[in-house]
Amino acid sequence: MPTCDSGCVHTAAQGLPRLFDVHQHVLPPAYLDALARAGIDPAREDGFPTPSWDELDARAFAEGANIGFSLFSISSPHVNWGDDAASAEVCRALNDYMSSLCASCDAPRGFAAVLPLPDVASSIAEARRALALQGALGVKVPTNACGTYLGDPSLDPLMAYLDTRHAVVTIHPTKPAAVPAGQFAARHAPLFEFLADTTRAVLNLVTEGVLDRYPNVRWVVPHCGAFVPEVAHRMDGISHVLVPAGMMSNVDVLLAVRSLYFDLAGDAEPVMLDALLKVADPTHLLYGSDWPYTPAPLALRKAEALFHGPHAKVIEGAAWQNAARLYGFWQVSL
Repeated sequence: MPTCDSGCVHTAAQGLPRLFDVHQHVLPPAYLDALARAGIDPAREDGFPTPSWDELDARAFAEGANIGFSLFSISSPHVNWGDDAASAEVCRALNDYMSSLCASCDAPRGFAAVLPLPDVASSIAEARRALALQGALGVKVPTNACGTYLGDPSLDPLMAYLDTRHAVVTIHPTKPAAVPAGQFAARHAPLFEFLADTTRAVLNLVTEGVLDRYPNVRWVVPHCGAFVPEVAHRMDGISHVLVPAGMMSNVDVLLAVRSLYFDLAGDAEPVMLDALLKVADPTHLLYGSDWPYTPAPLALRKAEALFHGPHAKVIEGAAWQNAARLYGFWQVSL
């Protein structure tokens, strides 16, 4: 059976529904070259192998996994290493590249534009420019950029702009600014630190009132919500102590969490999805493969566990309908 370098098995998915994949990555030369110029080896930075990628592999993976729409984005490391001007230039190149992928292929594709955070002015300018490009369906933001977390007041001008655009904003984890030394989990960021940083960022968005102040922004939280399902009720309980003490804004934590969208990339079954369904709106669940960081055979097994598993009926809309509605394709035949 022919395979491609990134593990794309050229075979039909076993009984999978048509999928709208909201969490699929690209690794174009401009991204890898920018990392190299900054002296960053992504495998060493995040403690995870850097997969090979090309457009033919992406097409083969989509065909083999019954993916009817692929939403591209850039993964971690985030593209700002302290040089705002260089970051803005790289983001422009990456967004133009992802748009060209959408324009040059008959396969239905879109992309989430990368922004040069924490440079707010440049991020607003790039969001305005990139959202006009062919295939742009929203923006992708890191959990933190050079230590500035989502929810930080310095990002409010960007939030205000995205609110005017009714933007879909995809969160993607990146390594925290500081991690404990000498630990396995710290050396391999996707295992724990990515989930912890996602949770940290989402809690900050909720408790700082960002979701209330900018209600037109639709947020997509990755990896089954990370640890958000486990801490949502704890945060809600603690809020009843902190709010009267003047130590927290008066926020309905559980209502805020329920307003979020969640992709199901990662290991949703048998534990994480069960927890997520206790706090999330089932119509806000979205399929995500996390390919090519998740090799194709493993991505297929995870998709089969989702859509043939114990929660298959309740997450039926996660295959296609929920994402189609979110991204404006509800009445479009793709």
